[in-house]
Amino acid sequence: MKKFFTKVQPVPSGMYHKQSAPEEPTPYRIHLRLQPDGSGVLVVNAATVLHLNPTAAECAYHFIKGTDPERAAKEIASRYRINRKTALQDYSDFAARMQRLVTATDLDPESYLDFERVAPHSVGLSAPLRLDCALTYRLPAGTQADYAPTKRVDRELNTAEWCSILDSSWQFGIPHVTFTGGEATLRDDLSDLIARAEKNGQVCGLLTDGLKLVDRKYLELLLKTGLDHILLLLQPDHDDSWRALETILAEDIFTTVHFTLTPQDAGQAKEVLSRLSSARVKSLSLSASDESLHEAMHTMQDSAAALGLTLRWDLPVPYSIENPVAHQTLEDKVAEGAGKSWLYVEPDGDVLPAQGMADQILGNALRDPWEKIYKK
Repeated sequence: MKKFFTKVQPVPSGMYHKQSAPEEPTPYRIHLRLQPDGSGVLVVNAATVLHLNPTAAECAYHFIKGTDPERAAKEIASRYRINRKTALQDYSDFAARMQRLVTATDLDPESYLDFERVAPHSVGLSAPLRLDCALTYRLPAGTQADYAPTKRVDRELNTAEWCSILDSSWQFGIPHVTFTGGEATLRDDLSDLIARAEKNGQVCGLLTDGLKLVDRKYLELLLKTGLDHILLLLQPDHDDSWRALETILAEDIFTTVHFTLTPQDAGQAKEVLSRLSSARVKSLSLSASDESLHEAMHTMQDSAAALGLTLRWDLPVPYSIENPVAHQTLEDKVAEGAGKSWLYVEPDGDVLPAQGMADQILGNALRDPWEKIYKK
């Protein structure tokens, strides 16, 4: 009788890695971070993150280990007390989905794809799921200075220092980094930092106004070095912004458009959404410049859904006096993940729970171990 009341013990927590054999037609690499509670974070081709529940995480574990399907089914059936035939079918289905996933392109960086999953904020994490790296608070000429809180920062980290932070964050178990600012494309070493994240195996995103990406050679350089997704800060009144979006959408990269609703833009919001839909944008991030616009934001959400646009609430957006972090969403989902699912590194290495939370310095990524920073 004791056997039936014994608590199910998950497979050992830690990082696991699998790379395709040279003879396989499609090269791939997979990283799995198993949590102490048995859930897992799976990183596929340094381009997609999946949040797996314990049974799916164990399937991923056996897939990475190359366990014989019959043996994997036996262990899964024993651990979760299910029929071995059912366990074998579940594992076979998981392996088949994995094979499809490793060959897929232009995927959402945080994807689910019918895998048995857990909600990203619903479990205790041993490390954040994403690190937002503000490489600089410099801005293009003509941009309002209050879009970057430069008063807090007296210097920018150099390339070697940022590489050190990327390496240590990966070793700590952070699978996803986003380069932001200021305007991150003003850094001459952006492609080097993207390449470093790619070498580590981290999913890599870029938050940008996109204007420099109109240069196709520059955009191709970032793509070749390992950029996985883009968050474009749309300026709807500027033709160059739409031209940048057109250039990016022509490439095989997942793109989210961020639109900040202002009193000046409120009247053309429907027109902007319609134009985005016509351009085949699929992913949209919204914020409001003022609390008085939240009712209009509700209307925009409904309009976006009707047009087939998926709303994203957990991505970093530019901080400014007019656009405080508290106003990013109506549902306050930023607070839900700040300091838990993601952290934010300023240009001098100071770590905050999220962009804009300058009164909560958790430590410095160059001087303090991630374990100490995350515990705060």
